[in-house]
Order: sequence, then structure tokens, then C-alpha cells
Amino acid sequence: MTYIKSRKRDLPLHAPSQFQQQPLPSANHLNCCLTAAFAAVMAMPLAAHAAPDDDQTLPAVSVSAAQDSIKAGKASSPKYTQPLLDTPQTITVIKKELITQQGGATLTEALRNTPGVGTFSLGENGATSTGDAIYMRGFDASANIYVDNVRDLGAVSRDMFNIDQVEVLKGPSGTDNGRGAPNGSINLVTAQPALDDSFAASVTAGSASNKRVTADWNKVLDADRGMAMRLNLMDQDSGVAGRNEVANKRWGVAPSFVFGLNSPTRLYVDYLHIDQNNTPENGVPTIGLPGYFLAPNATSTPPISAATAAALSSAAPVNPNNYYGSRNDFDKVTSDMFTVRLDHDFSQGLKLQNITRYAKTKQNYQITGFMGAFTTPDPSNPATWTLARTRQMKDQANEILTNQTNLTREFDAGGIKHTAVGGLELTQEKQKTYGYYSASLGTMAPANLYNPNPSDPVVGYNPTRSGVDTSGTMNTVSLYGFDTLKLNERWLLSAGIRLDHYDLDFDYATASTLAAQPALPVGTGVTQPSLKTSGYLFNWKLGAVYKLTPDSSLYGSYSTSRQPPGGSNFTLSTAANNAGNVGYAPQATTSAEIGAKWDVLEEKLGLTAALYSTKVTNEVSQDPVTLAYFQTGEKKVQGVEIGAIGNITKAWSLSAGYTRMNTRVGGSSVSSDGSSNLAYTPKQAFTSWTSYKLPGGFTIGGGARFVDALIRASDGAVGTPKYTNAYWVFDGMLGYAVSKNLDLQLNLYNLADKQYVAAINKSGYRYTPGIERSFTLTANLRF
Repeated sequence: MTYIKSRKRDLPLHAPSQFQQQPLPSANHLNCCLTAAFAAVMAMPLAAHAAPDDDQTLPAVSVSAAQDSIKAGKASSPKYTQPLLDTPQTITVIKKELITQQGGATLTEALRNTPGVGTFSLGENGATSTGDAIYMRGFDASANIYVDNVRDLGAVSRDMFNIDQVEVLKGPSGTDNGRGAPNGSINLVTAQPALDDSFAASVTAGSASNKRVTADWNKVLDADRGMAMRLNLMDQDSGVAGRNEVANKRWGVAPSFVFGLNSPTRLYVDYLHIDQNNTPENGVPTIGLPGYFLAPNATSTPPISAATAAALSSAAPVNPNNYYGSRNDFDKVTSDMFTVRLDHDFSQGLKLQNITRYAKTKQNYQITGFMGAFTTPDPSNPATWTLARTRQMKDQANEILTNQTNLTREFDAGGIKHTAVGGLELTQEKQKTYGYYSASLGTMAPANLYNPNPSDPVVGYNPTRSGVDTSGTMNTVSLYGFDTLKLNERWLLSAGIRLDHYDLDFDYATASTLAAQPALPVGTGVTQPSLKTSGYLFNWKLGAVYKLTPDSSLYGSYSTSRQPPGGSNFTLSTAANNAGNVGYAPQATTSAEIGAKWDVLEEKLGLTAALYSTKVTNEVSQDPVTLAYFQTGEKKVQGVEIGAIGNITKAWSLSAGYTRMNTRVGGSSVSSDGSSNLAYTPKQAFTSWTSYKLPGGFTIGGGARFVDALIRASDGAVGTPKYTNAYWVFDGMLGYAVSKNLDLQLNLYNLADKQYVAAINKSGYRYTPGIERSFTLTANLRF
């Protein structure tokens, strides 16, 4: 095997001839240990079981914890009436305290604390995925992101400066949230005012010119009336370690007010504004990575000669720091969110919550992408090789107006204690995408493959809207109900139903005439047809919890979700191979899960384990003989997930999780290696973080993440890598409390300076390099 030198390490040029699990140091040992840990977690509640007398009453589960605990006791949604311990579903809550320890600033960074969740896909063709393009349990979850249990639209990066915790619900969430993906949902919980005066601020500097400042000011306005305000501020201007030109520049402001705290009626009013002006990531070529191989092709554009094919197949990888776009590329985002929430307690057992929100997100990005069009004037001289570049523009606005009303009632009937929730949700969502004349976006000369110049001129750049626009409007009316029945001190049953009526109108423009240059007025020769679809979605779930002890439980659940055509992107089609075809039935998902939960060490550490099986039907599949398309395809994900979060001692905290997934696609292959596995789904994933408070004001911490090999999707591309290699990443943290008002925190990332592929595009032409070894130093102030 031949090796080449690349960024302080050696990389193999050639991959095995067929896809295999990437061998890892001590992989068998890891599997054995994790399997044993899973068995132990499942068995420990049984060992702790001590049968109480028939009339013994279990004490109420305490959800109190120290202010800096990383363990949460309950999810924020009023639809989840029980503590996490007694909720029959996998729900991971990532609190702000844990995110702060790790120096996290975005949702993507926060989600590293749950295994198998990440931004694994870089997009399709020359286009690049932006923002929180999250994959979870085998499916894209980017359209299933919520803020305070209200859907949040837009392919943007979400900052954590105004967030108290992130809740990851795994498994179908159709009963809880309506239409959605098969894998669950992600909910961000907004910080709210409290009845105490406080001020906190942080100043961060680090690698890649990282500069970030945040402030959090809480002020009591009238204690007797329960009036308080809170103001969160953020400003960041930073690069990305190991990536030339890529930058994240944003600022945000989030004022909020509350009236009536500690009274039966509480009114919350908050506003969020975020402005981003980023230089987007467009990836680097996969040439030279394991699995890259080209064959001669006289009909390709440009043609590939035998000499060119041989040279490219054995070429060295490019420097992962290279930037192949233009220095003038941009990703501009403006987000505004206004929310009013009213809580009223009629009595101890009857509570009302109403939330109204209007939000709008505008994204305008210009990116210079590339595919795999290489030119090799001299195959023997890599310095002459070039890579063709393309120009893309996205100009899109998303709006949502919604009102949710939830009524919670606790009552006894027939000797059974009920906690019931009923609700009504009215929502309108809009998405408008503006088209541009392609010629008005300009052109760039091909980039030198090994020495690209981001300052190369963009010729003819004069972005002009063409009038070829699309717009989608989704109106939804939803009714839902949940009930948890406490049959006795050991058994709890839960059930939920939801009925959504949706109505989607999709208007799309077509142009009969488009000039090479935008010489005609905007909209000339444009027609505006439309497509419509509407219907009902019925979802339900059942769950049972058996209390082994007051602090442990076994559970089982079954749930469903539905996704109608156009439900994730407001786009409809008449094409037979498009899931947005107006004539197709909604995608249907069913999932079964069994598991165990146990709170140990005086409820300070939570242990969880779950086995699940998710099946998706009504997938679009092509008949291999007739080549016709039918909704006969299906996808299946089966797996195990175990986790631990909380405090082992007062000074020692731990967060860890492991998952193993087996996937299968029926009807046709969607994976690049020709298998029936789901793309962008690591077979195994592991995450951990631990910290310990030492004497003298010091705190040390660190964590490890493992992501298994990822198979990319298939689109007919030949010769590009079919999968990415597995990798480990290690991070560290050192903190020091200078005084009660000031502490310093040093975060170190990718301690081993591991070079790895964080995401790969569908064709395998481009990948996102993982960040190189880097650091941040933060000063935290509190008054």
C-alpha cells in the first residue's frame, strides 16, 4: 500500500475493493464492553427490586437538582406530564450547563451529546447543505426542529445564547407535533425571566480568530406583581479551525418579560432577533481519499483519457484547509421571532397554556460549488490540474404564524388517577423562494486543484431575479389528546391521539423565454401554475410503564407518524419519482420501543437503555423491470441505545451514550455501495463527556466521540468514495474559579489532531473536513 504525506499524518491512498466496517483499535473490546454495559443497565433495576406491601405508596419523584446539574427531570412540553423516568420513550435532555462546559455555541455542537446524531450530509450535486442539516436514526431531521414546542423553519444555524436546554425526542413524534420525519424531533427551550437579579457575561477568544461575547441580564421589576425582564445578547466573529475563508459572523438580541410569576396567571412575552453574515462551507474534493478511483471515459465532460484516469486515481489528497469558493461568497440570515405565552392555573388540577408565535427567517446565500469536472493539461504534473466551479444562489423566506392551546386536567375516575391533556393548534406556514438568472451570478475560472485562489475574479456578477419563483403555503388545524393513567403504584398507562387537517398550495413559475443575459424585465415570459394537496393525518401512540422501584421503571411503547407530500419542504410535483407527487399517499411510520430507566445515587444520575424498531412505508420505489414508480418501498431501522447523565458525586458529572443501528431499504437501493443500508447512518456511535471539580477552584473535563463509517447516498456517480471512514475525536477542558464572580475556562478540541470526514455529499465529489486541533479560552463573569 502506498502512503502520502498530508497535514502531519500519513493517509492510505487505496481502499478495500468492497465496503467493510472500518477496523478500529480495540473495536471488539469496545463492542463487548458496551454490550455488557447495556445488559447491566437493563438488569440493575431488577436487582434493586424489593416488593412493597400492597398498600405502600411510592413517594413522589423529585425533580429538584443543584443549579449546575446536567441532569434534567422533565421535558418542557405540557404534553409530557410525567418525569422522564416515567415517560415511555427515549428523550435526551441536554442542559445549558453541559453545553457551556464544552464551549458549545450552536445546536449542531450541542447535539454531539446524543449518539448517532449529526450533520453527516453535505448536500446534492454542486449545492451545499447549510445550517442544522441534522440526521438522526437514519433520517433527515432538519425539518423537525422546534423552539418551545413550535416548529422552527429554515435551513439555518441556530445559536444557543438564549437557550436553556435542548430536548431530543427519538422515535415518531406525529402524535406530539403533527406531520414529521420518522426519527423524532428536536426542541429548543428558550430562557425565561426569573424573580432574582443577576448578570452573567462571557468573553471567548481562540483558534481561527474566534471571538465571541455573550451577556445575560435578569432584573426584577416588581416582586409583588411577579414582574421581571431578561435580556440575552450575543456577538460572534470567528473562523473555522482548519478551513481557510470559512467564517461565522452573527449577532443576536433576545429581550423577554414576565408578568405574574408565583401567581395563578402568568404572561410571558419574548422576542428574538439574530443576524448572520457567514462565509459558507463548500467542501473540498474527495480526490485521493480511500475509495477514489476513475476509469477512462471518452464521453464524459471533459473526456477522461487513460493517462488522466490513472493520474487522478493515484493522486494525493488536497490540503483540507483549501477553499474552492470565492472570497465574496456569503450566507446571510435574518431571523425574527415574537412569542406570547399565557399560563393560567384554575386550580391545582386544572391548568391552561396558550402560546402564540409569529416568526420569519430570511436566507440569502451565494456559493461557489463544484462537482468532479477535472482538467489535466499535463497528467504527469498535478500543479496544472484544475477543477471547474459553479455558481448557485438561494434567496428564501420562511414564515410561521401559530396558536397552540393546551388544557391539562388531573382527576380520579373509578379509582384510577388520570392526567389528561387536550389541545388545539392552528398554524400557517409559508415559504417563498426567488429565482435568479443563472448568467447574472457570474462565472469563475476553474480552480487550481491543489492551490485554489479564493480571490479569483467573478466575471459578470450582477445577481438579478428572473421571476421564476416558487411559493408554498401550508395551513394546518390540529386536535389532540393525551392521558396518563396511574392504575396502581406499579403500573402507568399512557395514550395519545392527534388529528391534523392540512392544506398545501404550491405555486411555481416556469419561463418560456430566458435570455442568456437578463435583458428582459423581471418576470417576462413567466407563467404561474399551481399544485394543491390536502387531507387528514391521524397519529396515535400507546405506552406502558412498570415501576420496579420508586427510582426505576421498565416500559414499552408504540407510536406512529405521517408525512404528506411536500410536508418537509412545501414543494409539490407531478413527477413519478418525486415523493412530493400530489397523487401520492403520506409517508407512514410505525415504531415500537422497549426500555428501562433508573435514577441512582439519590436520583442524581440517570441511566437509560432502549431497544427500538422503526418501519417506514409508502416510500417511492422503482420497478427494476418496468422502470415505473410505485409507493411500495419501505425502510427499517432497528437499534439499541444506552445512556447515562448526571452526577456520580457532587464534584463529578457524566454524560455518555452509545447506539448501534441496523438499517434496511426495501424496494430499491439508495446507498452508494449497492447495499440495502440507509445512507448517512453510522452503524455505531458513541459520545461521552465528564468533568470533575478539584480542590483549589480547578475543574477538569474531557470527552470522546466515535462515529462509525458512513455510506453516502447513490446518484449514479462513479469512482468517488462510497463511504467515509470511522473516526474517534477527543476533547478536553480546564477551568479555574478566580473568584466567586470570575472563572476561566480553556477548551481543547480534537486533541489528537485527527483528520476525518465530517460530512460527504450525495455524489461523493465533496466532503467537509472535521475541525483540526484548536482551542478557546473563555472568561465567565457573574454578579
